Amino acid sequence: MKSNSRQSIPGRRQFAVALLAVLLAVSPARAQEKSTTNATPDISPTASYTLDALVAEALLMNPELRFYDAEITAAKAGHKVAGQFSNPELSGTAGHNRQRFGGLSGEGVAWSVSVLQPFEWPGRIGLRKAIANQDIELAQLGFERFKTALTNLVRSLAFGVLAAQEKSAAVAEVAGRFKALREVLLQRDPAGLTPLLETRIIEATELNAQRRASEAMLLTQAALLELNQLRGASSEARLSIDRTSPVFRPPEGRNTLVALARTNNFELRVRAVELAQQGFRVDLAKNERFPAISVGPGYSDQKAGTEEQRIIGVGISLPLPLWNRNKGGIEAASARQVQAEASLYVTQREVERKVIEAALTYETKLGEMAKWRPDSVEHFREAADVADRHYRLGAVPIATYVELQKQYLDAVEGLLDTKREALEAAQQLELLTGLPEPLVTTRPVATQP
Repeated sequence: MKSNSRQSIPGRRQFAVALLAVLLAVSPARAQEKSTTNATPDISPTASYTLDALVAEALLMNPELRFYDAEITAAKAGHKVAGQFSNPELSGTAGHNRQRFGGLSGEGVAWSVSVLQPFEWPGRIGLRKAIANQDIELAQLGFERFKTALTNLVRSLAFGVLAAQEKSAAVAEVAGRFKALREVLLQRDPAGLTPLLETRIIEATELNAQRRASEAMLLTQAALLELNQLRGASSEARLSIDRTSPVFRPPEGRNTLVALARTNNFELRVRAVELAQQGFRVDLAKNERFPAISVGPGYSDQKAGTEEQRIIGVGISLPLPLWNRNKGGIEAASARQVQAEASLYVTQREVERKVIEAALTYETKLGEMAKWRPDSVEHFREAADVADRHYRLGAVPIATYVELQKQYLDAVEGLLDTKREALEAAQQLELLTGLPEPLVTTRPVATQP
């Protein structure tokens, strides 16, 4: 027994060693597989959109659209309620009946029942339906106005993203020049006060350029977050916009724009509908001076001893307009009508002022852009690059070098800001006047390798 147990120990040791070797061989493979799986982040692909596709998705997926859909549905439901008749009224009585006939008396049960259908005064239901129709029109105008405003906002944000990206690229280019130059100067041993001061100027300018780059990046991210919100996407959704350039139409005549605004402006149309609706409310208040009439059949039965009396007839019920002639309601509705007229007039004057201001801004910005050469920014960029090379050779002073870099950035920002302001003025005109064709179209821009 002892010899057998001793012989089995080496075998067990060999088995344990083999098992340990297998585990050591398998564990690294599993660890490597697990690390590979964990090292691969779950990054959603970046979706690329054209400007028109971005607008179409926002108009389809914006969560606020449901609010205006529900408003239209509620207005249509109100129209159904306005055209309905009131429910019939069922009334009845029951009691004990006792009658005397000479020296005799009789007792029994007396009861009656009647059904009355209220009928509004002629024209009242039609006025209520007309008011409900105005509610539907107001809801539809609100929906159209929101879609137009949403389209303009998405286009403005998309152009803002592209402009911020272009600004960021220019600032990063200038900051890179200053950084490379600073590193070269620090490697040298600045002898004297002038090289030391030039180094400090370059460092300070680099810091300012980095700050401007950070601001441009923050503006880009803020616009992308708002775009994701408008199109009903997650705030972390990645979004890429195809490069496009705005194409501005020549400005329309101011008299033409004002005439279009008087006809197509959403605010004026809303005020006009409200005025018409208030006129119907005045007519309804006057109509409510007259009472509603309730008409319907009635049946009564009376028993007293062996006597029984049955009555079948038609009942009519109406309130007597002695003390309440709805005078207060008529005065209140008339006052609201006067307010609606004043609101329409004030809104018309304000819209005309806004149209002229937007037209003036649009004309001015187009005039500014007309003075720019198509390759002005490229010329400034080349000048900044030439200044960088020649400053390293000592042919350009520090003041000229720094000024050219700043002017390059100012030129890029100035042109982009002018385009943005012209775009905002054009969108304001489109919203105010309801132009059938947009003042601003887009064209794709080829991406430089």
